[in-house]
Amino acid sequence: MTYDLAIGDRAYSSWSLRGWLLFENFSLPYRLHIGRLYSDDLPNLLRDFAPSRTVPAIKLQDGTVVTDTLAMAEELASRHPEAGIWPKDPKARAIARRLAAEMHSSFGALREACPMNLRVAYSSFEPSEEVEADLERIALIWDTARAELGVDGPWLCGAYSAADVFFAPVAARVAGYGLRVSESAQAYVDAHLADPAFRRWRAMGLVDGPDQPFYKRDFTTCDWPGPRPVAAHSVALGTPENETCPYSGKPSTHLMEVSGRTFGFCNAFCRDKTVADPEAWPGFMEIYQS
Repeated sequence: MTYDLAIGDRAYSSWSLRGWLLFENFSLPYRLHIGRLYSDDLPNLLRDFAPSRTVPAIKLQDGTVVTDTLAMAEELASRHPEAGIWPKDPKARAIARRLAAEMHSSFGALREACPMNLRVAYSSFEPSEEVEADLERIALIWDTARAELGVDGPWLCGAYSAADVFFAPVAARVAGYGLRVSESAQAYVDAHLADPAFRRWRAMGLVDGPDQPFYKRDFTTCDWPGPRPVAAHSVALGTPENETCPYSGKPSTHLMEVSGRTFGFCNAFCRDKTVADPEAWPGFMEIYQS
């Protein structure tokens, strides 16, 4: 079945990021519905996802709505056990659930002081003692999980799981506010920043809709610390190498130039999200490398 998924602004809605990653990184089919934060868009959208009052929310084929990312993870895992949303190993699964639950209910100081904003990175933010305590606790539970399971790779419980989904917004906050964390914690943050799905979400967030004034902070800005995108820019004229959009298959009408080559897309959003980070998009890279 194909699910209906409601989200908010990609640049700012950390809970929406969680919900989207549950579909994107576990290859589950969905139709996306977006409501702008701090506008009538969101309550209007959520009328179709009653009784939800927040995003993300999903609607099942029979019309049942599931709200809250923890409930969404459990419901999707029960319906798609082959997807690997939770680890198969019982010990790893228990630890992953422990991690996700603590993230879900804790770290209020970090959330309040550092709201997610994927459009900017700061270098002058000074965390409070409460934020430092949250960061220390987060690093501890990450290290403890990996030690308990003997994990060698980049993710907390072996293969990428819902536990990693729940901490993706934490990685975004550490990156965006220049937070100082341990070497092992930074390596885990870097894994999220390099995750292709996270890069696609951020690329879309950079170009999708206006800035939200609520998230503006008067700190010194700096470059985003994740992988540096290949330089690209939109152009008005040119002959694209591809006749159809790599995402929709529709005729190319909007143009982008990268490495002296011109490519076409079916609309401004398809073009602009690719300009933001060309390497994040497998559909584009397939034609770029061909």
